[in-house]
Amino acid sequence: MNHFDVVIIGAGLSGIGAACHLKLSQPNKTYTILESRDRMGGTWDLFRYPGIRSDSDMHTLGYNFKPWLKAQAIADGPAIRDYIRETADQYDVASSVQYQRKVTAASWDSATAKWTVTIEHTSSENTSPTIETLTCHFIYSCTGYYRYDKGYTPDFPGVEQFKGQFIHPQLWPEELDYSDKRIVIIGSGATAVTLVPAMAKTAKHVTMLQRSPTYVVARPAVDSLSQKFRRWFPEQFAYDLTRWKNVTMQAFIFQLSRRFPDKVRALLRKMTHQWMGDDYDIDTHFNPRYNPWDQRLCLVPDGDLFRALRKGTASIVTDHIEHFTEQGIQLKSGAALDADIVVSATGLELLILGGIQLTVDSQPVKIADSLVYKGMMFSGIPNLALAAGYTNASWTLKCDLTSQYVCRLLAYMDKHNYKYCMATNSDPSVQRTQFLDLASGYIDRAVDQFPKQGNKAPWRLYQNYLLDIITLRVRSLRDRALTFYRTE
Repeated sequence: MNHFDVVIIGAGLSGIGAACHLKLSQPNKTYTILESRDRMGGTWDLFRYPGIRSDSDMHTLGYNFKPWLKAQAIADGPAIRDYIRETADQYDVASSVQYQRKVTAASWDSATAKWTVTIEHTSSENTSPTIETLTCHFIYSCTGYYRYDKGYTPDFPGVEQFKGQFIHPQLWPEELDYSDKRIVIIGSGATAVTLVPAMAKTAKHVTMLQRSPTYVVARPAVDSLSQKFRRWFPEQFAYDLTRWKNVTMQAFIFQLSRRFPDKVRALLRKMTHQWMGDDYDIDTHFNPRYNPWDQRLCLVPDGDLFRALRKGTASIVTDHIEHFTEQGIQLKSGAALDADIVVSATGLELLILGGIQLTVDSQPVKIADSLVYKGMMFSGIPNLALAAGYTNASWTLKCDLTSQYVCRLLAYMDKHNYKYCMATNSDPSVQRTQFLDLASGYIDRAVDQFPKQGNKAPWRLYQNYLLDIITLRVRSLRDRALTFYRTE
């Protein structure tokens, strides 16, 4: 079969969730899931570095229809992979995944209201790429916006001189033995604060080398209130209660950070001081230049990073790299760090729609020129949606809403005999601004490649789950920006 109602791109957390939503509300729709890798799981299968875990609680990172039943609210990578696979099996979508199928291009034809999707087989057994095509009425891209084939590594002076191992977490060697080794981890984000305590368990010593600090917040790995809810109430109801508790708390902290940044900064400092004591130099190592939630806060379950620092198996150095040496890293302060292994936890590269080349009615489309409609569709591009989660809350909260909206949209078009829809901006007062609203380096590096958001609805991304529930679940699908079409 080479034609489907819906093509879902990506078999990660978002893509499997999208397929389940489609089966639950649109069981008569034909669909397939195209996955460029050879395994299910997306990000949670790709990243295999020590300690890999969620940076959000699983009661909000999990699907709204599939309760997270494990005690650990901050889950490790293998547990999340198991959850995704279990969901795929439970809702009978696993058999719809076509592996090693990378979508390279998609061409829309308004006369037939169809996409022609070009696919490259990615199997290593193919000596030359095999190309195939299929058609569909609707594309739902669940690729996220991270580039999978490589991460971001700065151009470190003299790195070729280093005699030890130099590793990026995205390409972690499976059999790496770091026991009794001196480790330097470059970076201060979520990956770095995860790696440090995990590697410090067996390494000789782990040093986190950061140019500038990040806000780090300790959180219990087990949500005790969630466990009580599970004893008191039915499983789904208990899950929903915990989910709403956490959503409300996340929204409260975010709004508090935006309105009273100095007070939140002081609170975070106090919490760090409680962990590290009077003798630790918090001003140097845990006092970021930016306000809370200008970048994501880094969660550490049960304070594992702080524990490793207090124990002495890990340390933080806040400095700049002058150059690499044969033995390690020379710092601008004059100090030197000797290392057997250097890990460059320096961030990711972003890639919108997985780098797919789009054409609409024989005209190439540049995604960066488009406006994002309701955080999921693009102006001037018909019958295509993107699953993109929140920057200030769990990814899946928004993706669940987006999938439900796509299902509503498909049902509405069927009911009224529409073949396709397209968002168009006709309001000259709409001002364009950056798609993602965090001041992170990986976002700044890719800002020119991404679509834009507007300064008002339906083009603005509010990053507000409660508001999006009203916008995407409750309000009518019809508005002035979204036009529906019938073919002859």
